[in-house]
Amino acid sequence: MAELLQLKPQLQGIGFTSPRTRKRMVDRLEAAGIKNPLVLEALRQLPRHLFVDEALAHRAYEDTALPIGHGQTLSQPYIVARMTEILLENQPEKVLEIGTGSGFQCALLACLIKEVWSVERLEPLMSKARKRLQELGLRNARISHGDGQMGLSAHAPFDAILVTAAPKELPESLTEQLNEGGRLILPLGDKEQTLCIFDKNNGRLVRKDIEPVYFVPLLPGAQ
Repeated sequence: MAELLQLKPQLQGIGFTSPRTRKRMVDRLEAAGIKNPLVLEALRQLPRHLFVDEALAHRAYEDTALPIGHGQTLSQPYIVARMTEILLENQPEKVLEIGTGSGFQCALLACLIKEVWSVERLEPLMSKARKRLQELGLRNARISHGDGQMGLSAHAPFDAILVTAAPKELPESLTEQLNEGGRLILPLGDKEQTLCIFDKNNGRLVRKDIEPVYFVPLLPGAQ
């Protein structure tokens, strides 16, 4: 696993929040069971309020999901931290994210992992997320516009795949793009969803259920 990357100094603590505001969010995450020190430190650095509209910036460090337009949401900090912590257990160097959204999860991964690829089906969200990562100086992440259910075969295989929207069934195209020994993390289900881990061992997927969650559905196509 790569060491924690540094954001541009002028963007650390920018805008609406003080270091104490971010520290309180991280303290809450620690109390909720997040243990990985690199994940916690990256969340102290990342200006989450830059990933939502200005009208919602004052709520950016609450432990809640926030709307980002187009029927999509920025996941609550606990879920982002939990999924990242689980992903890092296998020390991946090359990761695929399905569902860029605001770009916050992608930015967190880019602070912690050598090579990050992300796919977003909605072009307006993709453009905004790409700009945010550029402004933060995170050059090791690449965001593409496309159908997330199809993955990103041109750049496969990946050591880990993280999906931030819920399919009803496990997409076969994603499992095929996962390296041997790799890990796929996603919310799975329709009305009732479960955060699941799939570890690939000897070509077979071993499933482990983590906890109930609620995500927007993983939809086909690109717009």
